[in-house]
Amino acid sequence: MASFDPKDISTGRLHGYLLSSVAPRPIAFASTLDADGNPNLSPFSFFNVFSANPPILVFSPARRVRNNTTKHTLENAEATKEVVINVVSYDIVQQMSLSSTEYAKGVNEFSKSGLTMLESETVKPFRVAESPVQFECKINDIIKLGSEGGAGNLIICEVLKFHIDDAVLNEDQTINQIKLDLVARAGGNYYSRAKNGFFEVPKPLSTLGIGVDAMPNVVKNSMILTGNDLGMLGNVEELPTKEEIEAFINDVSERYPDIREMSHRQKHKIARNYLSYGDVNSAWKLLLS
Repeated sequence: MASFDPKDISTGRLHGYLLSSVAPRPIAFASTLDADGNPNLSPFSFFNVFSANPPILVFSPARRVRNNTTKHTLENAEATKEVVINVVSYDIVQQMSLSSTEYAKGVNEFSKSGLTMLESETVKPFRVAESPVQFECKINDIIKLGSEGGAGNLIICEVLKFHIDDAVLNEDQTINQIKLDLVARAGGNYYSRAKNGFFEVPKPLSTLGIGVDAMPNVVKNSMILTGNDLGMLGNVEELPTKEEIEAFINDVSERYPDIREMSHRQKHKIARNYLSYGDVNSAWKLLLS
């Protein structure tokens, strides 16, 4: 059995061991506002429920390992003392992942991920309309666990009001766990789905993805593509060129002889098939043809 002293290995390596071993972890999809009222949305898997009376949730935006900077969510929590914690179902996992991209301060991750801002009733931060359960919280305390990269910051949240989608409730008003279809975080690119176990979601680009807000309307407003599809499509640094699109169409014209005359709906259905195999580049070339 391999044995390690945390002091003898790098913080990054220790971080990887911890996240791969203590898993799967629930995800706090945290919505905050900065001091100027700009929305921010980001997921955190250092998260759980710790009390029912009072109802307390705790999540931890850790200091970045690579450069020891703090995250916008922590800064906003310190400034406003309010947060909405949204749960993450499988239907929004790709959009959730896209929102974790480190966009500049003031950039609205709701827009980038294609998720809908829903006004809260007791706090100022917005809820994620697509999330099946949303907790409006005040922040009772923030406990800093250290000052070096990788140190956590425990944000202790008291639930003031919460909302549950009727679609995931049983007749007796209890939550149907199968319909809720939660996902949880594991190590590396791995997530766990309550229904059928582990799957992978590639981490967002270290460079900035274009986001859903930068997509052509015909794609962004598709009646075929799902939120998860849009999340995958938004995680590209740039769109293919006209020359790349034309070369792709020529390559697949034998398989799809009528590709140039296809409707948007037909193209979107085929693009979904490419996305199911993780081929985002081909999906974009088809969608833009």
